[in-house]
Amino acid sequence: MNENERGGPSRRALIGWGGAGLALGAAAAGGGVALSHDGPSPASAGSGGAVEFHGPHQAGIATPVQDRLHFAAFDVKTEDRAEFVQLLKDWTAAARLMTAGKPVGEGAYGGLAEAPPDDTGEALGLSPSRLTLTVGFGPSLFERFGLADRRPPALADLPKFPGDNLDKSRTGGDLCVQACADDPQVAVHAIRNLARVGFGKVAVRWSQLGFGKTSSTTPDAQTPRNLMGFKDGTRNIAGTETARLDKHVWVSASDGDAKSAWMTGGSYLVARRIRMNIETWDRASLQEQEDVFGRDKGEGAPVGKAKEHDAPFLKAMKPDAHVRLAHPDSNDGITILRRGYSFTDGTDGLGRLDAGLFFLAYQRDVREGFIPLQRRLSAHDALNEYIQHVGSAVFAVPPGVRDSHDWWGRALFSKEA
Repeated sequence: MNENERGGPSRRALIGWGGAGLALGAAAAGGGVALSHDGPSPASAGSGGAVEFHGPHQAGIATPVQDRLHFAAFDVKTEDRAEFVQLLKDWTAAARLMTAGKPVGEGAYGGLAEAPPDDTGEALGLSPSRLTLTVGFGPSLFERFGLADRRPPALADLPKFPGDNLDKSRTGGDLCVQACADDPQVAVHAIRNLARVGFGKVAVRWSQLGFGKTSSTTPDAQTPRNLMGFKDGTRNIAGTETARLDKHVWVSASDGDAKSAWMTGGSYLVARRIRMNIETWDRASLQEQEDVFGRDKGEGAPVGKAKEHDAPFLKAMKPDAHVRLAHPDSNDGITILRRGYSFTDGTDGLGRLDAGLFFLAYQRDVREGFIPLQRRLSAHDALNEYIQHVGSAVFAVPPGVRDSHDWWGRALFSKEA
């Protein structure tokens, strides 16, 4: 296989992943797989095929939601700006290959026996499984590399909300990678290989595995259920709703100032690890559970309605019902795109499941999206008796990689890179 098909010349002629001038950077500069089109072309749900990597927006936001998640936040260890820029190019080249179902570099076998393989190999023989890789930059990244004046105002620090009990070891991060796929091994393989490529330059700060998507961006798909047994995200923005995406999710050229224009076409991500008090919830009566949500448990219909998608009559719900408080009509039209997953991470050492929702919310401006919405929910939502926010992070998600010459974050670093 020639070097264009495998992502550039062999890095075995170099010093390994920790050396200077990684081979994947060559792929980002002009090699790699030719996948460019006018924009992302989402694979149909369950197809196992490849989701287009190139486009004006990063895949993994409005893309039809996959079944599995591996999310990782990283701390940057290098102080060398050029080295970090090269890492972004290397990551882009690796992502371009993995989302197409191809191994990183020269692959997991067949190379020099004396050198570690380029790819860890656990995805060999597996389909792309609709893998998407989405990168974001945390507020702390803008404290280094001379980026202070390029931090967008919309990338606001999240305040402490009532009821928060945040674990510092699961909070923050200089950058993040969201890997979504229909096969958990494909998602884990992607994060593992990016971490390996970045060894010495970045380190995993925290990560989260997720299953059982709790939101859908596909209008004709059945609304998923969360671990409380209720359908979640009924009114979520669909990936086909271009006007709503433009209004609520994608950053416009008119947003912010000239210094944050690099975010045009991007979005802002809030990630929250929400622990559910499963045992307490499971002892609540069915009526109480339905009152808490403002929907019936079977159909998912709003109070007093017959079908899930019937327009809710909010005043028929209890004043502290979750649906009533979260609905756009109760929040001056605030709308976010949800992309959450359930998680179960063993026990808490006290005989209770460590389980809940890993909440991912994309919006055009955190100050006008998640922050005012969560202020209202954290103060009044009846659901607060059964949940607690234990992890948190916010990231600026740059626009998509447009072609084989582009790379993640190029517009942010372009003037000095």
